[in-house]
Amino acid sequence: MKIISVILVFFLPFSSQKELNSTTLLQKMYARYHGKWHNSLSFNQTTERYKNDSLIKSDTWYERIAYPDMLRIDIGSKESDHGIIFRKDSTYIFNNNKVTRSLKNENELIFFLGGLYFFSFDDVLEHFKALHYDLSKFHTTTWKGKAAYVIGADKDDEKVNQLWIDQDKLIPLRFIKYEDNSKEEGLFEDHIALKAAWSETKCKFYINDQLLQVETYHDVTPGGPLDKRIFEPSAIGK
Repeated sequence: MKIISVILVFFLPFSSQKELNSTTLLQKMYARYHGKWHNSLSFNQTTERYKNDSLIKSDTWYERIAYPDMLRIDIGSKESDHGIIFRKDSTYIFNNNKVTRSLKNENELIFFLGGLYFFSFDDVLEHFKALHYDLSKFHTTTWKGKAAYVIGADKDDEKVNQLWIDQDKLIPLRFIKYEDNSKEEGLFEDHIALKAAWSETKCKFYINDQLLQVETYHDVTPGGPLDKRIFEPSAIGK
């Protein structure tokens, strides 16, 4: 009996690891960061656009996020008259301080990169399903030398929506999305610690494996006060 007990104790971590799946991983992430993640984030970023692997344009974007689901981007200056507001499941584009286009289009990165910790856990699971992630699929792998978990896929090259998570920090490293015969990929790099949470400071985005955009953050400020009116499309220019 003593020998059996020693064997069971020795192998217990490996047995527990095998029980991990997409849902239990999300539970681990939620337990670590719910109630601890900053409720807002402000920064400016150098935004580089690419075509055929060549830089074609560079701008400065000023971004303010109010979790769980609002983001405002001002292009060129912090009080610009043109930019974009993401609010819940809608997107508003404004020019000359007027909304020129609105559409039903969620920026799911706000959810992945912090917003999920401000919903109930049941709502988190439902939202992943609504974004077409199959939570019955899961595997472990490596990404750029880091051990990673993968939500939504059973293997690296599976053509399904998937979110790659750093095994140590439990934060996103990569997402892949398939929609309308197109592949979208985003990489989140150069993370910095923000009290009990984290922020990426470099993002790279690809469409059909072609580099589209590189974003480099500066002056990252978590948890500062934000006037919620800046996320109101009706308040633009007022």
